[in-house]
Amino acid sequence: MGGALALTLAALAYPSMLGVSTVATAQTRIIANTQWGPLTEQDRDFVVKVRAAGLWEYPLGQIGLQKGSSAGVKEASKHLIDGHAALDASCRKIAPMLNITIPNVASPQQEGFVTQLKGETGKAFDTDFANILRMTHGSIFNAIAKIRSTTKNSLIRSLADQANDTVLDHMTVMEKTGLVDFDQTIFQQTTPPKLPSDNLTPPAPDPGQPQVVLTPPPNATSTPLAIPGEPASPSTREDPAPAEPSPTPTVG
Repeated sequence: MGGALALTLAALAYPSMLGVSTVATAQTRIIANTQWGPLTEQDRDFVVKVRAAGLWEYPLGQIGLQKGSSAGVKEASKHLIDGHAALDASCRKIAPMLNITIPNVASPQQEGFVTQLKGETGKAFDTDFANILRMTHGSIFNAIAKIRSTTKNSLIRSLADQANDTVLDHMTVMEKTGLVDFDQTIFQQTTPPKLPSDNLTPPAPDPGQPQVVLTPPPNATSTPLAIPGEPASPSTREDPAPAEPSPTPTVG
């Protein structure tokens, strides 16, 4: 892996895909008592950050399908689109149930990853794509376990289960590209640089702004959460996405 990637990781690297730094220091103060159990500040942060994850990784999956020069990167891109469309649907489903406001754009740091990869092509794109995404997923793996093991809210537990399965899948497909430099990625996971909190925080949506929807692919294999007691329907998914991916999520 080249020096350019090492510099990028040092400058941008510590991932907030699921709010690692925020979750690690979030208060366990209960902010609401719901029919699914008490909701804490770190529970609320978890939902926000899962939503933010899809807002940068889903577009990167679309970009990877267009720009990836290897079969492994294209396959990994399909997994990003599929997994995050389902997670996004789950977040949009439970957020109003728990009175949580979710963002429409990712954090500045996450947007920085997208901007960098948009400017790359060929082997450089493939290598940086695999390493950045393996690093971000590896870094939040333990954070998901913490939420799953400590939350008293059943909706948050279900979302953590889904996020755990999705992140493990995405880590695995990045590794299968054969492009991951484990020395670099593990170093970045264990010795993250300090970044301003506003770099790690997705902004709240403007009042009245249409909600961004991450549309699942026509051949989707991942499914959103099924909430106990909700009416059964033929499909819990959005309408299929167009055959040709676009670089940005749709708004619905």
